[in-house]
Amino acid sequence: MSFEWWHWIVLGIALVIAELAVPAFFIIWFGLGALLVGLAMLAVPLGATAQIGLWVVASVAMVGLWFRVFKGGEYLRSRTRVGQSDGEPIGEIGLMTKPAEPFARGRLRFQKPVLGAEEWECVADAPIAVGERVRVVAIEGSFLKVVKA
Repeated sequence: MSFEWWHWIVLGIALVIAELAVPAFFIIWFGLGALLVGLAMLAVPLGATAQIGLWVVASVAMVGLWFRVFKGGEYLRSRTRVGQSDGEPIGEIGLMTKPAEPFARGRLRFQKPVLGAEEWECVADAPIAVGERVRVVAIEGSFLKVVKA
């Protein structure tokens, strides 16, 4: 069976529309690859193997470009990297902005970002008031454990 140019256009449009129902933002690249094959067939007749090969190459190239441009992009650098580095925040000094008690979380602020954020929730073994300087002694999940500096 041989595909015509319009088969690829219809497939491409169907896949792009299917992307609206699937929140993964992944199917669109296969749809755009199919549209590219349809447009290429308008210019040059291709055999079935060449059509499928062009579709696979175009789709994979677009997926790769998407992840290279946006996965390594600026929006990921602004996120916190909690749990990725145990040693970086240990020993840092911060200022309490919300009091911490043994069974209540507090909040502290650093002068410069630590693991991508200036403010962190923290836990403490002893009560610490707002405005006191604290030192990070450990990371416990997504919280920093602090003691008075």
